[in-house]
Amino acid sequence: MSRRRHSDESDAGSQPHKRRRTSEPIEIEDRLESLICRVGEKSTSSLESNLEGLAGVLEADLPNYKSKILRILCAVARLLPEKLTVYTTLVGLLNARNYNFGGEFVEAMIRQLKETLKSNLYSEAVYLVRFLSDLVNCHVIAAPSMVAMFENFVSVTQEEDIPQVRSDWYVYVVLSSLPWIGKELYEKKDVEMDRLLNQIEGYLKRRQKTHVPMLQVWTAEKPHPQEEYLDCLWAQVQKLKKDRWQERHILRPYIAFDSVLCEALQHNLPPFTPPAHSDDAVYPMPHVVFRMFDYTDAPEGPVMPGSHSVERFVIEENLHCIIKSHWRERKTCAAQLLSYPGKNKIPLNYHIVEVIFGELFQLPSPPHIDVMYTALLIELCKLQPGSLPQVLAQATEMMYMRLDTMNTTCIDRLINWFSHHLSNFQFRWSWDDWADCLTQDIEKPKPKFVKEVLDKCMRLSYHQRIVDIVPPSFSALIPADPVCSYKYGEEADSSLPGLAMATTVGNAIKNRASNEEILIVLKDVPNPNQDDDDDGGDGFNPLKIEVFLQTLLHLAAKSSSHSFSALAKFHEVLKTLTDSDEGKLHILRVLYEFWRNHPQMISVLVDKLVRTQIVDCAAVANWIFSPEMAHDFTRFYVWEILHSTIRKMNKHVQKIQKELDEAKVKLEKQHNKKQRDSGDEEDMEKNSEDEEGQLEEQIERLQEKVESAQSEQKNLFLVIFQRFIMLLTEHLVRCETSGVDINTTWYKNCIERLQQIFLMHHVIIQQYMGTLENLLFTAELDHHILAVYQQFCALQL
Repeated sequence: MSRRRHSDESDAGSQPHKRRRTSEPIEIEDRLESLICRVGEKSTSSLESNLEGLAGVLEADLPNYKSKILRILCAVARLLPEKLTVYTTLVGLLNARNYNFGGEFVEAMIRQLKETLKSNLYSEAVYLVRFLSDLVNCHVIAAPSMVAMFENFVSVTQEEDIPQVRSDWYVYVVLSSLPWIGKELYEKKDVEMDRLLNQIEGYLKRRQKTHVPMLQVWTAEKPHPQEEYLDCLWAQVQKLKKDRWQERHILRPYIAFDSVLCEALQHNLPPFTPPAHSDDAVYPMPHVVFRMFDYTDAPEGPVMPGSHSVERFVIEENLHCIIKSHWRERKTCAAQLLSYPGKNKIPLNYHIVEVIFGELFQLPSPPHIDVMYTALLIELCKLQPGSLPQVLAQATEMMYMRLDTMNTTCIDRLINWFSHHLSNFQFRWSWDDWADCLTQDIEKPKPKFVKEVLDKCMRLSYHQRIVDIVPPSFSALIPADPVCSYKYGEEADSSLPGLAMATTVGNAIKNRASNEEILIVLKDVPNPNQDDDDDGGDGFNPLKIEVFLQTLLHLAAKSSSHSFSALAKFHEVLKTLTDSDEGKLHILRVLYEFWRNHPQMISVLVDKLVRTQIVDCAAVANWIFSPEMAHDFTRFYVWEILHSTIRKMNKHVQKIQKELDEAKVKLEKQHNKKQRDSGDEEDMEKNSEDEEGQLEEQIERLQEKVESAQSEQKNLFLVIFQRFIMLLTEHLVRCETSGVDINTTWYKNCIERLQQIFLMHHVIIQQYMGTLENLLFTAELDHHILAVYQQFCALQL
């Protein structure tokens, strides 16, 4: 007994030791990761002493954890670009202590660069190249081999039959590294660098810039030019060169270790040839640099660097990097932005606000979900209540003043942001400052903007609240009370066709009649088109749809949930009534007529009708462009509905395509298994053949579904673009015959909505370019409309 007790005790005593032995390496690895990731953040010690201490810790752990340390350092180079120089200094210190480790790190970085390019991760590849270039400053990489890599990158501009976006990226990656390494390379290899910059200049002069108007936030060049990104960066690098490569903003901790680093042996980069162009390569799209502020807008405190100073590029680049690294955590992101190094030398709040709006307004789409920017700005206002809200108010005022020349897509995003922002601050705003919009035509950008903002605010609140917060003078812009318009109500004219039937249908619904019973009741509704109908009136009957849908929506008008339940309950009736294309179009007209004062309800109910396949996507497009919708054609909610409909169509195609791909993979696995098990019994082989037969049938069915869905998708875009062309052509002809200027508010809105369709759905539309060019965007088309198509084509040239 005593022996067993002793053994139990010894087992119990040894257990923690066993556990520690297995978990200790994991604990050390986690500690290493934490130390590396957090270096350079707030600390009581100086950055230099922290780096020196960390280099000592890592050097001691190299024998046991070298691969882990390499992996972490490669990851931070790619994922934490805002701390670039901190990590290059760390690698420099490790290289000075352990030359072999430095060589292995450079090889690992080159491998990672090749993988990122192969995986189309171009923004991460930019950071890796920039990191490698800064290693020249830390005496890890020899300057001549870095110049050779840059020369190979720039040689891509000489390749034939490649898209311009490929050459653009390789030129950008070289130019965007020069603020960090230009001085060092010019000191060591000035002749080669001059030749390199001359090649880049030649390329920039000959490249096409047809796409620029489509990507500009503002059409006006005043007060700030809206420059294409490569042109702006080139101007910044030219000024940097003129200033003898003196840059005053990049944190360079390696300078403090110069005496140690200059003794280190350097590595040559292995020859790096850019991977050849392939059809599945997805290069970054060009963009236009967003400018909202200059030094005159921030009168107090530090001066804002000029738009062509390289400091402006470096600051903006670092702020973009911080947002990219922390966008999922708004509190962390806001804190990181506000603790930006060197914040006392610049008007940081102005830079942050400009960068955030620059991302929000980026075309074709922002880098992150729109609501993230709202949440981030709210968090920044909380952290800096004494200064940031004033800068944000100033920015909002500036954007309001420039609405006339602002891109319609960006106005949409501004409306969404501003209304959401106001809802977090009790809808307080100095509305009287915007009283100038009250004397303008309601369709002009300023009154339209205020009206749409108030409409969105009402969605986030309720009607009376909006009435209370806005001055009485703004009453014309306040949204209508969101009540329904029931045409068969008590005030209806007794001679109104269908009035008696509406009462009968209403009673039947209240008495819980079935779908079949409702259809029997509706048979008695006279058909206004009966005289023209050869089949005795069984075809499209607009009155039948009006009577049933008006009555059903009226009984379910209490909330969207009631309406959803009603549509679901009488799905069969609605499907029967909308059997034809005219029926589908008419049901949307009736819905609009009933809820004309409640855009949000129209949006959610149209969405429901599409989801339940009562109406199809093409019907929604035809309805939006129909004469009945002309009054609301420029309203924001109409385009929300259209884009939502297009997205549903695209998701439907993607879903079936995914099912088809999965079935093909399953069949391939089945084939492989059959080949492996070919020596097994016959009955297994028979089962396998049966399974294969079923899979082949399933693939055939899915293939048909995919083709049908793609045909429907293509038809949807053809309908939309055809309707745009018809509307715009009518406008242009009308203006030409009347001798009127074509550039009306309506025309600007319509042409920019056409651009918006191209930009927001560019990936899908590119699949149908051939069809669009042959059928719609032909050489005979008016050049004003054709220009939009050509700008779109130029985006991926």
